[in-house]
Amino acid sequence: MSVLTVPSLPRPHAPLHRPLMYFAAVNAALVVVGLIGMLVDDRVIAGSTAWFKPTKFAISFVFYSVALAWLMSLRPSPSRLASRMATVIVVAGVIEQAIIFGQVIRGTRSHYNTTTTFDAMLWVTMGSTIVVLFLATMVVAVAVARTRIGDIAITWSIRLGLLITLVGLGLGQLMPMQESGIDGIAGAHTVGAPDGTPGMPLTGWSTTDGDLRIPHFFGMHALQALPLFAALLVVLAPRIPLLRSVRVRLGLIITGSAGYAAILALVTWQALRGQPLIHPDQATLTAAAAIVTGIVVGVMISVASAAGTRKVVTA
Repeated sequence: MSVLTVPSLPRPHAPLHRPLMYFAAVNAALVVVGLIGMLVDDRVIAGSTAWFKPTKFAISFVFYSVALAWLMSLRPSPSRLASRMATVIVVAGVIEQAIIFGQVIRGTRSHYNTTTTFDAMLWVTMGSTIVVLFLATMVVAVAVARTRIGDIAITWSIRLGLLITLVGLGLGQLMPMQESGIDGIAGAHTVGAPDGTPGMPLTGWSTTDGDLRIPHFFGMHALQALPLFAALLVVLAPRIPLLRSVRVRLGLIITGSAGYAAILALVTWQALRGQPLIHPDQATLTAAAAIVTGIVVGVMISVASAAGTRKVVTA
């Protein structure tokens, strides 16, 4: 007979990493700058409003920095190496944002731009900071993943979220490998056409061709999505007794993570075939249906794992 208790969210054991939080605050301010820029500056760079890209990057860095700082604070004991690597992430992010915003002010592209010696130097610098950011994130991820945070369901949501985030960061390296079709531009995010095709509202993702920004974005934000999913299950547990079983929540986390990874693979495959997200072909729809079926089966198995539970104790 197993006894169920109402689970609780893990509590921070240390203050939030200050450099990461300062970086998040600076990027929040840059979001405002970017939004104002989009209102008052009618310039267009690579087919979209000049300030659109830096604003998106600033928003992404806000969520990324806060999530990483929060996860690090949950470790029972501090890690000097993880803290130092988080500071390295901030330094790399500052350099990247300085170049992105600086190039917008100059009225030219930041990514893949080799039209002049100066632009090429900036792009090489950006490429280097991206690699440094990835490696530093990997070190922090290992440090966090090695520690049990909360119960096993929460721990695995963090581990799998970090793993998928690293994959998402790595997928960004597909873009410099694409032919841009434009002199002086050494890479592209659009597959099947030069960058600058019509884009979706808010995201700017191509509506006519494949877009590698989609898997890059989707993968990166597993760092927030999966731990938040685990937190939601804990929050709902007092009202849904079934979720008080750690076996059920662990099963749902594994199912959700597998589904997330499968969707990441699907949108990557779709983009590499030059297919826009909103116009899937039969092969894409079939794969999507298989993923949905797998998720439903996983949920059913997770719920069935609690069938042997006899007694529920409320907190």
